[in-house]
Amino acid sequence: MELVILFIASLFGLLLLYNMIRRKIMEIRNITSNVVVMKDHKSYGNTDVIIVGAGVAGSALACTLGKDGRRVHVIERDLTEPDRMVGELLQPGGYLKLVELGLEDCLEDIDAQRVGGHVLYKKNGEHIMLSYPLEKFQAVDASGRCFHNGRFVQKMREKAATLPNVRLEKGTVTSLIEEKGSVKGVNYKTKDGRELTAYAPLTIVCDGCFSNLRRSLCNPKMDIPSTYVGLILKDCQLPYANHGVLVMSDPSPVTFYPISSTEIRCLVLIAGQKVPSIANGEMVNYLKNVVASQVPSELRDALIRAIGEENNIRRMQFRSMAANTCTIPGSLLIGDAFNMRHPLSAGGMTVALSDIVVLRHLLKPLPNFTDANAVLQRFYTLRKPVASTINILAGVTYQVFSPSLDPSRKEIREAFYGYLRLGGIFTNGAIGLLAGLNPTPLGFAFQFIAVAVYTFGRLLLPFPTPNAILRGARLLYVAIDMIFPIIKAEGIRQMFFPASLPAYYSAPALAHKSDQ
Repeated sequence: MELVILFIASLFGLLLLYNMIRRKIMEIRNITSNVVVMKDHKSYGNTDVIIVGAGVAGSALACTLGKDGRRVHVIERDLTEPDRMVGELLQPGGYLKLVELGLEDCLEDIDAQRVGGHVLYKKNGEHIMLSYPLEKFQAVDASGRCFHNGRFVQKMREKAATLPNVRLEKGTVTSLIEEKGSVKGVNYKTKDGRELTAYAPLTIVCDGCFSNLRRSLCNPKMDIPSTYVGLILKDCQLPYANHGVLVMSDPSPVTFYPISSTEIRCLVLIAGQKVPSIANGEMVNYLKNVVASQVPSELRDALIRAIGEENNIRRMQFRSMAANTCTIPGSLLIGDAFNMRHPLSAGGMTVALSDIVVLRHLLKPLPNFTDANAVLQRFYTLRKPVASTINILAGVTYQVFSPSLDPSRKEIREAFYGYLRLGGIFTNGAIGLLAGLNPTPLGFAFQFIAVAVYTFGRLLLPFPTPNAILRGARLLYVAIDMIFPIIKAEGIRQMFFPASLPAYYSAPALAHKSDQ
């Protein structure tokens, strides 16, 4: 009897041991199978697109693609609220793009301030009010919006994180994974030091102006034309409600705009790369003795108080970089990693959001992103007219308002100021372009011709003289010399004649199931 019990117990034990070994073998087989699939990229698992960076562009893109049903993996180096003194003014054209993407609610509960235009001051106190021409956009409550950049970014990150198909992860992308000339994913490190890989048929890089992946995808030509010195003024009022201020001071133009109900951002533009030192007190002396005396009296005392506050002065070099087409399949650049312009006209977020609108319309019909390269090449063509117009305006605005020893440039500045005083279609056309409301190459060409005619008219009235004609020719030459290099960098054909490019007619793939 004891032998029978021992035999049954032994048999039961062997069965348990066999079951445990069998389960272990199955687990090992499953792990090995998954590794092989990932290496061969026969399946990208649960990810349609990897987005590197979760700033304004990355977060907005994640929300947009996530709402379209795409499976999105966002990798961001730092998910705490950013503290930046740029990206604080969203022009009305950018706000309209935000509405088109369905993200206007991200401006709620961050103390964002409406801005209806700007007041342009000369250093002698003379000024003109330049309100945005918003009559056609009252239905969507269009206006400029000013805010703390970090609060806006966090709201969009929170919105993206609520979407079930968007995964937001903290990590530092170290490199792109390339196989057979295509990008297949990224290598990245997590906050605890683990080195991981992520795969997707499309990788979109939007890790900002200091991108460490940009050179892996294109060969950018970057310029550093100036430095902004930033301060925050507290408990003071702008001269005109809901209007920012631009002071044509010499040698440093100054801008003011509200970033909350109790704070006004002041940005001082210093041309070139030689900037007074903050550490040894040179900057404080420069701001107090040179800049403060030229700003409107309503802001002067508050500015001097802000200059005296400890750790209130910050500076940042700004970069200008024309867009470079990325020809590596499976990848795309967007945002400041892709294209930068001078921030004086505050067009950066408008360009980024406009690019996302174009990209969304191109990607939406695709059943998947496995072979989206033809569509991506079309993106570079379709974005050009709007983006290039804003980029050129930014460059021209900087050159017109920045100081110069050339008397012709000073005369162009005075002529432009006089042109803006004309009002009507002239002023509204120029301000509408700067606001991103009608950023078209033809609109820009019309304004350029109108300013040129006005400038000539100033010189030729009341009677034309040979000297006046020569001066006018000189001014026209200087103006073309200011504008043409920027247009050339953007691409004359791409900007003015995009329909002549083959990529303009690239047809998208079959419609996405949700759209059929």
